[in-house]
Amino acid sequence: MSTHSPDSRDDADTPAQPEMPLVEHLLELRNRLLKMVLAVLVCFAVVYPFANELYLWMSQPLRDLLPEGQMMIATDVTSPFFAPLKLALVVAVFAAIPVILFQLWSFIAPGLYRHEKRLAFPLLATSVLLFYLGAAFAYFVVFPLVFGFFTAIGPEGIVELPDINSYLNFVLKMFFAFGVAFEIPIATILMIMSGATTPADLAAKRPYVVVGCFVIGMLLTPPDIISQTLLAVPMWILFELGILFGRLAQRRPAPEAGEARGE
Repeated sequence: MSTHSPDSRDDADTPAQPEMPLVEHLLELRNRLLKMVLAVLVCFAVVYPFANELYLWMSQPLRDLLPEGQMMIATDVTSPFFAPLKLALVVAVFAAIPVILFQLWSFIAPGLYRHEKRLAFPLLATSVLLFYLGAAFAYFVVFPLVFGFFTAIGPEGIVELPDINSYLNFVLKMFFAFGVAFEIPIATILMIMSGATTPADLAAKRPYVVVGCFVIGMLLTPPDIISQTLLAVPMWILFELGILFGRLAQRRPAPEAGEARGE
């Protein structure tokens, strides 16, 4: 029968598995990466047969605003093939993100304490959800307003014939910008939990953050005030939410000061 010394710690405060040699770590990482690539390939195989339909759906916000009789064009011979292909690959990566993050989680989880696992997994899941919400916000809210603005200010006598490849590059950039911007609460909470800053310090820097949000909105969006504001205002609101949840996280009881890893 095993005995425990008075100062021994609960199993909950030790990593789930003992440390592995470096070679085993590398092999485990390779297997996880292969599973991530396989997940993307499987999603791509499912999505690709519908690539043309996906592109039509993706271009709907712009096509709905074009004057009657006008349509999108392809200025490159290969664009009708490669534009839907590129979109299908990006959608496959988006669809595989939960699997990718699960593999990353499975790789790092054995070395985490129980209290770290309780925080890490919800943060990972929330970050995925927020990224999807950012992309959805761009498609359903930002695109109709931005494209409506661009199609309305053109000079008289100019026929608008958007190129399918240029349009795809634009919308993917917007998806990425809004997806990353919606991660601000996660970044704020992690900064507070790591001790790099405090909610009070972040609140004191609010005027600089607001200005920074508009500067980032100007750099990541087209040169119009509508799209800049539609990115900057949500970033500011999400920053405030990050401070709020960071304060709640600070009120949770901290782990023991003497907690040591792996013993």
